[in-house]
Amino acid sequence: MTSHLSYVHGAADQPLIGTTVGAMFDAMAAAHGGREALVVPHQDVRWTYAELKQKVDELALALIRLGLDPGDRLGIWSPNCAEWVLTQFAAAKAGIVLVNINPAYLRDELAYALTRVECSALILAPRFKKIDYIEILESLWPGSVPSLRMAIRLGPERTPGMWNFDELFRRASPADLEGLAERSARLQFDDAINIQFTSGTTGTPKGATLTHHNVLNNAFFVGEALHLTPQDRICIPVPLYHCFGMVIGILGCMTHGATIVLPGESFDALTVLASVQAERCSALYGVPTMFISLLDHPRFAEHDLTSLRTGIMAGSPCPIEVMRRVVGKMHMDQMTIAYGMTETSPVSFQSSVDDTVERRVTTVGRVHPHLEVKIVDGDGRVVPRGQAGELLTRGYSVMLGYWGDDARTREAVDAAGWMHTGDLATIDDQGYCNIVGRAKDMVIRGGENIYPREIEEFLYRHPKIRDVQCVGVPDDKYGEELCACVILREGEEATEHEIRDFCQGRIARYKVPRYVRFVTSFPMTVSGKVAKYLLREQIARDLGANEVEAA
Repeated sequence: MTSHLSYVHGAADQPLIGTTVGAMFDAMAAAHGGREALVVPHQDVRWTYAELKQKVDELALALIRLGLDPGDRLGIWSPNCAEWVLTQFAAAKAGIVLVNINPAYLRDELAYALTRVECSALILAPRFKKIDYIEILESLWPGSVPSLRMAIRLGPERTPGMWNFDELFRRASPADLEGLAERSARLQFDDAINIQFTSGTTGTPKGATLTHHNVLNNAFFVGEALHLTPQDRICIPVPLYHCFGMVIGILGCMTHGATIVLPGESFDALTVLASVQAERCSALYGVPTMFISLLDHPRFAEHDLTSLRTGIMAGSPCPIEVMRRVVGKMHMDQMTIAYGMTETSPVSFQSSVDDTVERRVTTVGRVHPHLEVKIVDGDGRVVPRGQAGELLTRGYSVMLGYWGDDARTREAVDAAGWMHTGDLATIDDQGYCNIVGRAKDMVIRGGENIYPREIEEFLYRHPKIRDVQCVGVPDDKYGEELCACVILREGEEATEHEIRDFCQGRIARYKVPRYVRFVTSFPMTVSGKVAKYLLREQIARDLGANEVEAA
């Protein structure tokens, strides 16, 4: 019976996986030993599952020899690379909690993260882009991070006082492997395995603590929705420090015996296009801005992408027109949309490869197996189907909590186990979910609620607009006014008046942006999301400055 209320439950015949990441990895390595597991072209890495397992076991034993005990926290501060994947699986097998450090973090942010969760060890790249990681760590350690006992650097050079990652490996004896197996067997699937820091846009970053059960099952069911098999080869240009790369990407491949392809240290459109062609990738993952960059790259047409069939677009709302171009021009007929958040490991909703294109471009699909979702109003009451409210989710995917922060955990996860996402959404009679926007991004203009995503979707129809983000800015009369920040297609010109004229008579008057600003880029997080709070601050400053000049 379909309820008239906005509550859905992901009933499933497929049971949850009741084991640890390490046990699942060993089983897949045994089943697919000769198949390619990891390909990293920029490092000339091409390892089978058997080769990957050997290196993972050797690294796990090395971490144990260094004195890391089950439950100890091990940070990793690095862009995408083969060592990241080795560390992810080795830590899981040794029972060590992996702490993902954002590659864009600088001195104070690194110190906060390491201290907040009391990291015992840190694996770090020597540098990333213009950031000298070694120099930053040496300015902090040991004095400012008392818990940090050791640092392990990547790369061929040596740094005094630090271990060298490559020199940790030694051939494991049968007795070594037996000891590792015994240690792994004592681990429980509800043990913490990973800490990921949320963006901290509303305060200091929070360390979402995830278990084997959280991430392993979520990865598996995402892969099931894509119909992944050992024949699939997945191109993963999203950063591994985030759930998209580490869970949906790495673990999603592992749970299906598929091949992981890391095209580069960070996203580069030409490198991704070349990797898809060279490796004959069947799936590609990314956030909307990445797909826009691929489609608009001047050499896009030179690349053979016919091997692609599926993929995931997630991380931020997917513009309808972008989805249509991806399906039409990149051969991704089975492209899916996924929605979730770090605190839910991450995916709660995903479209199906069998959904109509219309469904896939207008919703984020239906609830994932074994999860519950409800949409509630400001009083916490479940709203009727089709009515907007805050999305709450409950089930195996909900985090253990924020590390060492019971107060903020209780704010996010209520007494009944519901995770309050802060996202505004609707659920229709068929159970499909549409994300209206972030509660904090909603613009209230003179008492009228404006959902920026609705306006963005409308403006994407304008032939001159390549990308657009709408934000609210302060206004003395209405409280807030809407500003559309527009990136035009190459070679195009437009005026504010032209953009507003496009809206007149087609959307309600109160939804027409009061301001239109033309920009060449948006402030972004390292994972490719638009940092709307920074954009909002930037536009508010610019408008304020203009008002002062006009006076």
